[in-house]
Amino acid sequence: MSDQSSLPAPPAGLAKPFPDAALSRIREDIQNAGEPFQPPDEMERAAGFVMFDTPAASDDTVLALVPRTKIGALPSQAVVRIESRDGRVYTGVVVRGPFALPDGLKPDAPPVVATALRGGFFMPDYHGLVEIEIVGEEKGGTLSPHRFRPLPNSPVFPLSEEEVRAFLGTRGDVRLGRAFGHENLEVAFPSRSKDVLPRHTAILGTTGAGKSTTVANLAAELQKAGVAVILLDTEGEYTEMDQPSDNAKLMPLFAELGRKPQGVPNTHLYYLVGRQPANPSHPAASAFSPQFAGISPFAVEEILDLGDNEAQQQRFQKAVDVTVQALERWVWTDAEKDYVKGDLDLFDEGFPLMRLSHLYDVVRATADALEAREGGLRPTLASPEFARQPTEFAGMLDLSIKNVSSWRKLQGKLGRIDRLRIFDNPTAPPLDFKDLIEPGRVSIIDLSDSDSTLVNNLIISDLLRGVQRAQEAAYQAAQDLGREPTPVVVVIEEAHEFLSANRIGRMPTLHQQVERIAKRGRKRWLGLVFVTQLPQHLPDAILGLVNNYILHKIGDANVATRLKRTVGAMDEALWTRLPRLAPGQAIVSLSTLSRPMLTAMDPPICRLRMAR
Repeated sequence: MSDQSSLPAPPAGLAKPFPDAALSRIREDIQNAGEPFQPPDEMERAAGFVMFDTPAASDDTVLALVPRTKIGALPSQAVVRIESRDGRVYTGVVVRGPFALPDGLKPDAPPVVATALRGGFFMPDYHGLVEIEIVGEEKGGTLSPHRFRPLPNSPVFPLSEEEVRAFLGTRGDVRLGRAFGHENLEVAFPSRSKDVLPRHTAILGTTGAGKSTTVANLAAELQKAGVAVILLDTEGEYTEMDQPSDNAKLMPLFAELGRKPQGVPNTHLYYLVGRQPANPSHPAASAFSPQFAGISPFAVEEILDLGDNEAQQQRFQKAVDVTVQALERWVWTDAEKDYVKGDLDLFDEGFPLMRLSHLYDVVRATADALEAREGGLRPTLASPEFARQPTEFAGMLDLSIKNVSSWRKLQGKLGRIDRLRIFDNPTAPPLDFKDLIEPGRVSIIDLSDSDSTLVNNLIISDLLRGVQRAQEAAYQAAQDLGREPTPVVVVIEEAHEFLSANRIGRMPTLHQQVERIAKRGRKRWLGLVFVTQLPQHLPDAILGLVNNYILHKIGDANVATRLKRTVGAMDEALWTRLPRLAPGQAIVSLSTLSRPMLTAMDPPICRLRMAR
C-alpha cells in the first residue's frame, strides 16, 4: 500500500497523487545526509551579522541584522566586537537602533500594516537592525585606526561588562550615573587623574534639565574623594546640602541604586555680611566681608561697565590715582610702597589696603569741590585716614577734569555698592582661602541675597584670585614635601552672568584673569566648573578652556551647532538626542572616556533647597 493511502482523496480534477518514486528519492537523500543540520557555533554565540552595504553607507559605519531573540543584546551604545570573514577583528559601538523590521517584507507593506492595525494570526516574524560605528581594528591587544571594513555576514559579538569598562574608561571613584543601554555600567572618573578635574568642565542645559542635581551629586562625590569643593551659589540652592534628601519622588530610585539619603559632611556656608543666608540654620554658617584691595582696578572698571563711557572711565582712573597718592602719604608702610613699585600686577589685584570707601571719598570730594563756587568746600569724608587731613586731602584732588554731573554719576555707581557695607566691613572677616582648599571640604558661597549681579561679579573675581594664590602656595608646599597636592574645584553657577560673550570686548581684563587662572590651574590641580542654562552667552575663549562636558537637554539648534565645534568625538546620533533628553539624562564627554556617553545621572542623596 502506498503512503498516500491514508491521505484524503483530492477533489477530482484539482490535484494528482504525489509519485511514489519521488518520495523514495527524498527518503534516500535524508538517510544519506546523516544527522540533522547543526548551525555553526558562531551562529549561536553571535548577537547579529553584518549585512550588505546600501547606497547610503558611510566609511565608518556598518549595518548589522539581529535575530528577534537577541535584539536585547545590542542596545544603543553597546560595545561590540566584529570578527570579519577576512580574519580582521574590529571594535564598534551601536550608535543607532535596534530597530524592528519584518522578515521578508517592507515595514510599510500592506499585509504588515493591516495586521498591525487589526491584529490576527498573520503578523510576520521580525528581526532587528542596528548601525555600528567602527572605532578601530584590534591588533595585538591594542586598538588601531581601521583601514578596512568588515565583510558581509561577519558575526557581531557584544563585549562583556568588564571589557566594556576597560574600553570606555568608565572606572573611577567619582560616580556620575549609569550608562544608557547597559544594566549596571556606571559612568565615573578618577579624582586623581589630571585629565578631568584640573582641565575644567562645563555643565550645560536648559532650566529644569537637571543641572543642579548633577552639581550636587558631583560635589558629594568629590567630597568623598577628598577634593576641596567651592560652590558659588547665586540662588542659595545648595545651602542645605548638609541634610539628607527628603524628596519623596527620589526614594524608589535610591532603593534601586542601593543608596540611602545622606547629607554631605564637612560643608561650610559663607554669606555676605549684612545679608541673610538662604539657610540660617546651617551649623557652620558665617558671614564674610570681601576685601576691595584684592580686586584689580581694571576689573572693577569693567564690572562697573565704565568701558563704553570714556568720560566715566577717565574720571575713575583719575580717582584711583588720587587715592593711591593719599594712601602712599598716610597709610602705606615702606613694605607696601616697595611692593607697589616692584611686584604689584594691577591686572591681577588691586592696590594694598585700598578700600572702596577710600575711592568713594575721592570721587565725592572732587564732585563737591567742583560744585562749590570757589572750590573751597570742605568735603565730608568717611575714611578716617583722609578725614584727619581735610585741608591737605582737598589740595590733592585733581579738579582739572570738569563736568560735575559726570563725577556725580560715577559717585552714584560707587555709592550703590559702598552703601551695602559689604566690602571691607570690620564686623566680619574676609574669606580665609587656605581654609577653602582643605581636603574634603565643601565651601558654599551664598550670594543669593546680594541683589546685584555687579556685586556677585566683584566677589567672584576676588575669590578666584584668592583661591588661585592659596592653591599655588599649597601646591608648591606639597611638591617640596614630596606629597600629592589636594585637588580644588570651583563651581561657578550662572556662569553666563559672570562671563558674557556680549561683554567680552568690554571686559578684557576680567576674561584674561579667568583664562590665566584656568591655564595656571591645570598644572596646580585647580579646576573650574562652568554651569549655565544659557551656553550661547559664554564666549568662545571660555569654551576653549573646557575639556569636559556634561550636556543636559539643549533645545536651541544654534547652540548645539556651536558646541559641535568644541565637543569632540560625539556621533551624530547623540547630537540628535540632545534636544529630547529627559530631566536627569545627560551626554557625558570626559577626557578619561574613550567616547561621549548617554548617561542617567545619579540623583543627589543630599537635600537641595529648591527641589522639594
